[in-house]
Amino acid sequence: MSAMDDGHYSGVTEGDALSAAEEAYLERRTVTAAEAEGDERAVEAALRPRTLDEVVGQERVREQLSLVLEAARGRGRAPDHVLLSGPPGLGKTTLAMIIAAEMSTPLRLTSGPAITHAGDLAAILSGLQEGDVLFVDEIHRMSRPAEEMLYVAMEDFRVDVVIGKGPGATAIPLEIPAFTLVGATTRAGLLPGPLRDRFGFTGHLEFYATADLERIVRRSARLLEVTLTDDGGAEIASRSRGTPRIANRLLRRVRDYAQVRADGVVTLPLARAALDLYEVDESGLDRLDRAVLDALCRRFGGGPVGASTLAVAVGEERETVEEVAEPFLVRSGLLARTPRGRVATAAAWTHLGLPVPADAAFGGGVDAPLFEED
Repeated sequence: MSAMDDGHYSGVTEGDALSAAEEAYLERRTVTAAEAEGDERAVEAALRPRTLDEVVGQERVREQLSLVLEAARGRGRAPDHVLLSGPPGLGKTTLAMIIAAEMSTPLRLTSGPAITHAGDLAAILSGLQEGDVLFVDEIHRMSRPAEEMLYVAMEDFRVDVVIGKGPGATAIPLEIPAFTLVGATTRAGLLPGPLRDRFGFTGHLEFYATADLERIVRRSARLLEVTLTDDGGAEIASRSRGTPRIANRLLRRVRDYAQVRADGVVTLPLARAALDLYEVDESGLDRLDRAVLDALCRRFGGGPVGASTLAVAVGEERETVEEVAEPFLVRSGLLARTPRGRVATAAAWTHLGLPVPADAAFGGGVDAPLFEED
């Protein structure tokens, strides 16, 4: 029985935590609108791998983590603290669950934003049992006093509880059982050095290759009892932005389309029709991505233009554009961030079916008018 099944959960997460901007936008996205229901969340949880052997992709991290866990089991001790970094949706929470399952120990979940005071962390740590795995999602968003308490807890398995205030305050050391902290972050650079150095193992998760995503889609289809052709699965994988979470969500939406408008079999033509309906194009761009590119090219001549102006042009918050749309557009080579602002690359013009300007190595060129400084 895995940690997911035996009820050892506390805290707030149901997958890798998203930023506030991502959460606000994803709630409005057509592709993910149906995800809010509890049964869909249960399905998403059921698709998670339960052991390291079931994990597809991330071979280097998987092999390294396997050695850490096997060595800890051989010594009969809790594994070293683990830090997992990488973009949302790549499996950091899943790996934390697997660590607990592989060590046959309970998993306690919380998140950095939920730990606003040192007392919050002290309450969590004092409730741990020997060998427990504590998962802190978005660990870089913890409060500074809690971080300082965590330093001592990770090294010495002790927390100092302060009683009273002012000159009469007394620090009482409280011993806590040996535990394993698994921290997850989408922004490893924001972690303080002293905290980052206390992790015995650090794994960075990369975006998945299309071939690995195809294997994930086929596995999920079997679990969901969806009849899926090879080319249908390849089409879903190719539009999943290198992210398993997105691949599984698109699969469920294509399944719905196949169930309602066809015979339930996900073929290549059906997958294309369903994904086109949900406004996910052949490159994985959704409505917001295309709106950003369209505004950048058509309204601002390819840029440079500031993020705030671009956000107003597409009717979204600046944080939404920066944290939801920009990372994938930059990684796809469609947008570049420069000191003067955002600029469209020649590939962006081509993707929109627009003629590429003669000076469009970076959109409108370095001498293009500046609409707003960042």
